[in-house]
Amino acid sequence: MPFVCGSSSPMALKECLDECMEALDLFLNNHFSESLERLRPRVNESMYHALIYATVLEMEAMMTFQHDDISRAGNTMKNAQEVCNRSQFLILYISEPLTEGETLIHPESGISYLTDENMVSFIKGGIKVRNSYLIYKELHALVKSRHCLKGPSHEHLQGGISFGIGAFNLTLSLFPPRILKVLEFAGFSGDKEYGLGLLREGATAKNLRSMLCALLLLCYYTFLTFILGTGEGEVTEAESLLKPFRQHYPRGAIFLFFAGRTEEIKGNIDEAVKLFEDGCKAQQAWKQFHHMCYWELMWCFTYKCAWKMAYFYADLLSQESRWSKAMYVYMKAAYLSMLPNSEARPFGEDEVELFSPALQGCKSSQAAGTGAGKVSRVHTHTHYGFSVPSVFTRSSQEMMYMWNGFSVISKRPDLTDGMMKTLETAERALLAAPENEYSVDDKCLILLLKGLCFKNQGCLQAAEECFHEVFSSQKKIRFDHYLVPNCLVELSLLYVDQGRRDEAIKLLHKAKHNYKDYSMESRTLFRIHAALAKLKADPGEEEDNNL
Repeated sequence: MPFVCGSSSPMALKECLDECMEALDLFLNNHFSESLERLRPRVNESMYHALIYATVLEMEAMMTFQHDDISRAGNTMKNAQEVCNRSQFLILYISEPLTEGETLIHPESGISYLTDENMVSFIKGGIKVRNSYLIYKELHALVKSRHCLKGPSHEHLQGGISFGIGAFNLTLSLFPPRILKVLEFAGFSGDKEYGLGLLREGATAKNLRSMLCALLLLCYYTFLTFILGTGEGEVTEAESLLKPFRQHYPRGAIFLFFAGRTEEIKGNIDEAVKLFEDGCKAQQAWKQFHHMCYWELMWCFTYKCAWKMAYFYADLLSQESRWSKAMYVYMKAAYLSMLPNSEARPFGEDEVELFSPALQGCKSSQAAGTGAGKVSRVHTHTHYGFSVPSVFTRSSQEMMYMWNGFSVISKRPDLTDGMMKTLETAERALLAAPENEYSVDDKCLILLLKGLCFKNQGCLQAAEECFHEVFSSQKKIRFDHYLVPNCLVELSLLYVDQGRRDEAIKLLHKAKHNYKDYSMESRTLFRIHAALAKLKADPGEEEDNNL
C-alpha cells in the first residue's frame, strides 16, 4: 500500500523524506528562507514536513527571544503534532508515525515554558516530557526486538530514537546525584556515556535527526562541559564531529561558529576571532547567528585585554539582542572602566552612567547577579565624592571567571600575564583607597582571580596561599558570599593537579554542603558535581569541616 503523507495528498514515502532532507541541506548551507519555503506547502499534510518546519522555527525563536517568534514556533509545533495524530499512516505502521507524532511532545512542552510560566503549565509540561520519554523507551525496545520490520524510513526512526533517548540520558546526567535519584525513581535514566553513544550514532548517520544530534553534542562538548564543568571542554570530540560537517558545509554559519568555539577553548584566540567573523559574513538572513558570534568575540577580546574591541561587541549586543540587555550594558560599563581615565570613551558614554540602568536589570538577572553589588558600590563611592576606584575595573574579569575564561587563557602565558598585570593594578588602587564596607570583598575577589593566574603560571604555592586567604576571610565578607565556595572549588582543582585526591574531595563536599543562597549557586553546584564525577568520588561521602 502506498505511503500517505496526510489526509489530502498522497505522496511516496521516499519522496517525502528526500524533500525534507533537501530542506535540511538548504538550512545547513545558510539558505534559511529557501529551506522553509521548501517545507511550507506540505506542513498541513505531511508529518515529516511539519516536524522539520516547526523545528527550524523553534531554533529561530530560541535565538531571537522575540515573543512573536516564540508564539509562532509554539503554534507551529502544536500544528505539527496535530498532523501526526491524524496521519492515516499511524494505524498502518505504528512505529514510524508514532515516533514523528509523539516526539513532538518534548519540544512543544519546552516552548510552553517560554510562553506561559505558571505552575499549571509547568506541571503539564513535566507530564508531557515524562510521557515523551516513556514513548522513546517503548520505541527503542521495539526496534531492538525481532518483531520490528524495517521499512523504507527505518533509519529516520532510529535517528529519532537515538536523539530522544540520548538527549534525555545526557541532560539528566548533568544533574546533581540527589536530583537524579528522584528522576530515576520517576522512571527516567541519566547514563551519560550511554546518552553520548546514542547521540554520536545519530549524528554520524544520515537521517532527519542527524542535525539535532550533532548540535546537541557540539553544545555539550564546547559549552556545557566547559561552563558547567571544570573548564576543560571536550575539544577532540568536538573537532572529530565537526570535520565531516565542515567538509560538506564549508560556509555553514552554524559549523563556523562551533569551529570558532573549539579554537577559543584551545586558546587559539586569533583563529577563533577569524572563524567567528567568517560566521557573520557567511549569511545575512538570520542576524541571530551574528549575536552568538558577537558574544564570543566579546570574550575573545576580553582575553586579549583589548577593551575597546570588547566594548564594541558588547555595544552591538546591547543594541540588537534581546537575550540580556542588562548584562550587555553592564559589560559595556565594565570595559569602559578598564580604559585609563585620560582616554576618551567611545560614543561619549560614561561607565558610571551606564552602571545605573544596568543595576536595575542585574537585580532581576541571575546571570548578572554578582554585578548588582558592584554597581551599588560605584554609586556609593560617587555619592561620597570618591572617584570610582580601580577595583571596579575588574568587573569584566569577574564575569570572565563565571564563564571559566581563566581556563581559556591558561593555554596562553601571555594572556595570563596581561590579566595578572590588570589585577595587580587594581590591587594597588585598592590598597591606596580609604577602607570601606566593601574593601574585604574586593580584596578577596582579587585574591581569587590572582590565585587562578598563579595557577596558570605554575606558581602553585602562591595560588594556594591566595585561596587560603579568601577562605580565612569568610566571616569578614559582607556581600560577595559566592567567593568562598568558589574558592574552595578552585583549591580542590589545584589539589587534583597535585595528585591530592582525598583533600580535593573533602573540599568539594565542604563547598557543596556548607554554603547556601549565594550568587550563581546553581552554576557552582554543577561544577562541584562535575569535579566529583571526574574524581569518581562517592557523592554521598561526608564532608570534612576542617580545612
